[in-house]
This record gives sequence, structure tokens and C-alpha cells, in this order.
Amino acid sequence: MIPPRKSRTIHVKHLAIGGIAPIAVQSMAATQTRDIAATLRQVRILESAGADLVRIAVDSAADVDALAQIRAQSKALLSVDLQENYRLAAKVAPFVDKIRYNPGHLHHHEKDKTIREKVAFIVDVAKRHDCALRIGINAGSIAPEYKERFGEDHVAAIVACAVEHCALVDDLGFVDYVVSIKDSDPRLVIDANVRFAEQRPDVPLHLGVTEAGMPPEGIIKTRIAFEQLLARGIGDTLRVSLTLPFDDKGKEIAVGRELIADIEAGRFRSVPPNFFDGLNIIACPSCSRVENERFIELAEDVKRMTAYAKEHDLTIAIMGCRVNGPGETDDADLGLWCGPNFVNLKRGPEDVGAFSYDDILGKLRGELDKLISERAAK
Repeated sequence: MIPPRKSRTIHVKHLAIGGIAPIAVQSMAATQTRDIAATLRQVRILESAGADLVRIAVDSAADVDALAQIRAQSKALLSVDLQENYRLAAKVAPFVDKIRYNPGHLHHHEKDKTIREKVAFIVDVAKRHDCALRIGINAGSIAPEYKERFGEDHVAAIVACAVEHCALVDDLGFVDYVVSIKDSDPRLVIDANVRFAEQRPDVPLHLGVTEAGMPPEGIIKTRIAFEQLLARGIGDTLRVSLTLPFDDKGKEIAVGRELIADIEAGRFRSVPPNFFDGLNIIACPSCSRVENERFIELAEDVKRMTAYAKEHDLTIAIMGCRVNGPGETDDADLGLWCGPNFVNLKRGPEDVGAFSYDDILGKLRGELDKLISERAAK
């Protein structure tokens, strides 16, 4: 039930992606990269689970040094997430096989340079070190220029961003790249990827529902998107993003392969019309950007504590890091983004305050009760 894909074939070293190549399944190390032993353990857990590619986040000189040592001790295909500092590409490229940059973060640094100049720098580094690229667009971090152009039409904004960055990379003579367009809502993921594929069917797509959350809901959200896209011949590599204990990250690979096998065999799962009604809890996958492992326990605690509100149409977002947390909680009714020693509580885009991990559940419940009361009064 997966029709032939129209995308071209690109290569991450020996791994072919796109065209007639098998759909590649990947995941991301959840530990702090500078914790070399823990990150190597993550890489090996994911390798043992059958990952084709393992992504690692790098955000500092210490992370770069650690990455070099991880590379020396592992033959796994490694991808690196540049986060907000695009110039780190030059330092990490000797140790990885693929580089991911987020167009929504390029405006943060060296504002005297154009976006094209910054992309050209990344492409030049990738060429010199034989690295593939991922243009990774996230609905929670849309570049300001696209917000200005498209306003509230988020899908049009992220699709335009993807198409225009492909054109930039094409003009620079680089072909070994994929695009990802992700959001926590599978319906937006489907819409955006379908629109992008209509304009650039040749470009391989990396699929994912970011912050899908905890099983089983996170698996269901991911299945919804993958069934609709793979059944259209859209999608060449994928990641299942689940909020899991570090030692269980291999489950992301197992679930990814199970979903592909089900779709290939025509084993589709119906989704009831009311699946998206009621309380929606968004939680990011545990990754190396998480600064406190208590984030995982907190997500589970929030799920249990808010069960009494399951009939209310509200969204609570629980984000584990300062990179994605501030922006990706803006659209939630209540948002938590976690630092090393405190949790920031938001109501929509407005800050409520920063609270300890011990106090945050009580504060969240207070804000949730207020929202429910306010809506009942209308």
C-alpha cells in the first residue's frame, strides 16, 4: 500500500534515502552529548534496535569535543543537530555524516549576513566533508520573515520556507539533502508535507510528528500522519518521537518499523472522529537538549494529574529544553518548558512564572482550574 515514491535518491555515506531505497528509520540520542559514556550507550541502544541513522545535538565546545570521542568509538551513521549556532557546522562536520539546520534559527546570529550567505557556509562545509544535509523546519520556530509574510497561515509559511531553502541549496549546487516539516499536530504534518510534495516531489522527505508525546497517544498521533503520507508515496525516512525513559529509546525504532510494515501490508487503523476532542497533552521526545531528566517524570505526572480534565478541549504542552520550549508552547493553552532547576509555566504566549520541579504540578493545576472555570462562565 506504499506506492512508488517520486523523490530522487540521495546518500548519507553508504545509506541511500529516497527513490526506490527502503524507508530509513532513525532516532536521536537523549542524553547530554558531553556525557560521552551515556551518549555512546544511547547510540548503541539505537543501533541494536536497528536504527539506520542516529542524531546527536551539539550546542557548545564541550559537545564538539565529546562528539569527536563518540565518533572515534562508534561506526554508526551520525547526524548532528546544529540547534541555533550554524557556524558549529565547520567544527562538527569532520565527525558526522549528516548535518541538520533549522531555517527558523538562522536569523539569531550574525545579523549583518544574509540567509543565503549562512546557507552557503553550511553547504560549503557539507561539500568539503562529504556530509548530507537536512533542512529541518519546525512549526514552532518559524523564521520571522515568514510569519510576517503569511501571518496566521502557519502551513503556508513553513511550506514556503522549505521550498525557498531548497532553491537556495539547489542554486549552490548541492543535491544530497532532505527536508523535514514537523509539528505536534499530525493534521498539520499531513497538510504541510502534502503541499510541499506537490511543489517539490523530487526532494526526499523526513517524516515525523514532533512532541508526539507518551505512548500510546504518541504512537497513535504518529500513525495518523505516517499512514496518510506514506500511503500517498510521501516520505523517505522517518523518526517516531516519543517521551520515553532513556534506556527505552530503542522503542522508537521498533515502532517506526512496525508502522512501515503495517502500511505496506495495508493494515490501517481507523481513527474515531472524536480522537482530537478533549484534553490534548503534547510532550517532546527525550533528547540531548533536555537539561534535567526529571522532565520525563514530569510529563507522566502531568498526564496523571490532569486526567480529571480529559473532557475539556484544552492543550497542555510539556517541553524539555530552552531551544524549542519557549516558542513551541506559545500555541498551547498551558505550556511548561523545563530548565535544569526550574520549570517555566506559560498561559498561551504569556509567562506565568518559573517554579521548582516540586512545585510546578500545583501551579499547573491552579492555572488549569482557572481556565476551566473561565470557559464554563462564558
